[in-house]
Amino acid sequence: MNQFSAVSPIPLNDLKRIYQDSSEPITEAVNAVLASGWWLNGDRAARFCADFARYVGVEHCVGVANGTDALEIAFRALLSVRKPKGRDIITVANAGGYSTIAARSVGLTPVYVDIEEASQLADIDSILRALSDETALVVVTHLYGGVVDVSTLREKMDQAGHQSVPILEDCAQAHGAELHGKRVGSLGDIATFSFYPTKNLGAFGDAGGIVTSDDELAQACNALRQYGWSDKYTIARPGGRNSRIDEIQAAILSVLLPHLGQANDRRVQILARYAEALPEGVRLVQSSHGSVGHLAILLADDRDELRRHLSERRIGTDIHYPILDCDQPGWADMPKREAAGGLPVSRRSIGRLLTIPCFPGMTEQEIERVSEGLSAWRR
Repeated sequence: MNQFSAVSPIPLNDLKRIYQDSSEPITEAVNAVLASGWWLNGDRAARFCADFARYVGVEHCVGVANGTDALEIAFRALLSVRKPKGRDIITVANAGGYSTIAARSVGLTPVYVDIEEASQLADIDSILRALSDETALVVVTHLYGGVVDVSTLREKMDQAGHQSVPILEDCAQAHGAELHGKRVGSLGDIATFSFYPTKNLGAFGDAGGIVTSDDELAQACNALRQYGWSDKYTIARPGGRNSRIDEIQAAILSVLLPHLGQANDRRVQILARYAEALPEGVRLVQSSHGSVGHLAILLADDRDELRRHLSERRIGTDIHYPILDCDQPGWADMPKREAAGGLPVSRRSIGRLLTIPCFPGMTEQEIERVSEGLSAWRR
């Protein structure tokens, strides 16, 4: 036993606190759905999607069952509407495999680009090196709550002669983040969101959304999420599936959406506290274009020892993510490529990443304990 054995553990996240903070309106909203007898494709999903589209700053939000479905359906919509000649998809290898899973499900070949070390976000120059006549689309993942400079990427892609290549924003970890006064999700051609419970805006189960201001893409997504129907039982598009946000999750998200800004501010405040406590050899991953603090990610020269040090202090940690997509054993024999120059920063970072607690419901005492644990490292 050590001096910290008797203290309560600090979890990486604690979803119970979300319900405890908003139990009355959430319970009321859920009970209203149950009493209505209408649990799919109803008014609450329509209302949340309209509100979320307005929040992001786009014309359309199509609710789906989860964030990975959102990616797959958006990819299919881009392929059917934009009709690219190539079948390559440019993406990063350090974001958990989700874009790769969706890409492979629609027959696209991932081309992996490198990242910037300080932000762990896609390196725009690496993306430009990867572009070719075979590129069908580019995915930019706003990882850890940070923001990729989509505006600069679009400008440079156009200058390089790739005006027709669409940009999809993967916003699963960046609800509410902004670039030059515009929210992520409104910066590219189309964007996807996950509302998984741990997200900045999380449901109490699985849910996702696709947002765009392109009417034709929205129409395609809306059909593809419901079997490819144009009318009931009339399949007008191939590749359709059953992927719907349910009324209960939509009702809960509607309760939580007005509080997203306040919750994001709290996350950013926690990151700032940690930044002041960082010991030598440890840095906090930060985007130069701001963050909504989805995760607090450290880059540590001796990650495993730091993790043991924090564990002794009963502080929860994790690694997001321990394996690059291009190195996943299940995909070893499947087609893939890397951008010119390879992935040196991605590979150098993978053994240094460490996630520490950062969620709006953290108490002041918990934040202080994590900060003290960081500052005490190697002293």
